[in-house]
Amino acid sequence: MSHIHIDQVHKTYPGDPPVQALQDIHLDIAPGEFAALLGPSGCGKSTLLNLVASFEPLTSGTLTVGGQPVLAPGPDRGVVFQEAALFPWLSVWENVVFGPKAQGQSPADYKDRAEEMLALVGLSDFKHHLPIQLSGGMRQRVGIARVLTLGSKVLLMDEPFGALDAQTRLSMQELLLSVWDKLKPTVIFVTHDIDEALFLSDTVHVMSARPGRIQTTLKVNLERPRSIDVTASAAFNEMKLSILHTIRGH
Repeated sequence: MSHIHIDQVHKTYPGDPPVQALQDIHLDIAPGEFAALLGPSGCGKSTLLNLVASFEPLTSGTLTVGGQPVLAPGPDRGVVFQEAALFPWLSVWENVVFGPKAQGQSPADYKDRAEEMLALVGLSDFKHHLPIQLSGGMRQRVGIARVLTLGSKVLLMDEPFGALDAQTRLSMQELLLSVWDKLKPTVIFVTHDIDEALFLSDTVHVMSARPGRIQTTLKVNLERPRSIDVTASAAFNEMKLSILHTIRGH
């Protein structure tokens, strides 16, 4: 139910002149696949993610998730933003269960799942803390747990670690890999960092400058589970160089 199919998708914003953000996007992302969208600022990565989330409409083309047209936002597609966007007056626990509660689910339906997701992201001991009492990385963990508690089979992640320092960013990447390895959601991960894209993903889709197009697609043939050691391997650096040549050549 989490297969994502994008065919001949265009996105143009009205204006004088109109701004063409995306041009003829074709993507086929299998259930459980971890796909990265890689490209420079302004190339339409976040726009494409917003189309999958149905935060804005397509100009033309087709976009389906699980074989169904994407017509409105829904809990099947959880979004993790660069900022965690938590309710500052609610505790970690209250933030995590906000979605199921808003849907009218009873505590019996979501309590165990929420507890499991908090444990999975390492925040069981912080459930009664307020967001202001947490570090940036911990707040992003809350955001991830909140989406997973909804039961989302698709995770749409818009540079979620971009505002973190290098050490915290690496620990969050490793955490995300462990969560993905256990739950196997379908992930679209937006980034402008080549190392991050290769370390996390099964497939890297390199986008061109605006209007955004899929310039090339690279299968990441690195064994899983992955550790940071893989970033020093010859295979990793060969793929990195290939992407750099593609970007520079364009």
